[in-house]
Amino acid sequence: MYLPPQFKVKSADIAQFIVRSHPFASLISVDDAGCPFVTHIPLHLVVDGDDWSLLGHVAKPNPHWRYLRDRPQVVATFMGPQAYMSPQVYPDLARVPTWSYLAVHCTGQASLIEDPRDKDRLLKCLIGDHEPAYAKQWQDLGEEYQLKMLAGIVGFEIKVSNIEAKIKINQHRPESHAAMFSAYSQGNENERALAQWMQRTGLVEDAQK
Repeated sequence: MYLPPQFKVKSADIAQFIVRSHPFASLISVDDAGCPFVTHIPLHLVVDGDDWSLLGHVAKPNPHWRYLRDRPQVVATFMGPQAYMSPQVYPDLARVPTWSYLAVHCTGQASLIEDPRDKDRLLKCLIGDHEPAYAKQWQDLGEEYQLKMLAGIVGFEIKVSNIEAKIKINQHRPESHAAMFSAYSQGNENERALAQWMQRTGLVEDAQK
């Protein structure tokens, strides 16, 4: 992605936080016609030292798993809070609107997970992320039902080779920060989240600014 230096995130911890807080990804690879093919799915992040991997699955009728098998190079993108930014936040009129957002792009190599036991472990990772209490219900459904459900999906693991993370909240325009923070703090859920990120990144010192 286009990544000007003022918006580049250098902290792996911040990139991890964005991915784990916003796990619903766009998985992008190339179809048989050479065009981008996108599936929108939750992914589970595994971090081992400096190494990242992403776990997920698609429905068996979704052709994406075949594209992963045949052309395993993929990009998974994660979008954090995002919102319009009015030029009214500037002290002068010679300005234009823009958009604030957080994003992480992970590039890597995918491999398929087809063994039922491995797919079950993958599902338990996703259950642990989103509804740990469901693990008991899944277990109680019985092996026959579980195998039937597992046969309907194809799992995959992406070994991440490159991570790009971006926070775009007008860091290079300090004259806008106080008004931006005030406007976003009173806005919708995305805007309030961006106000919190302005605090987290040190653009404002406290909620009174």
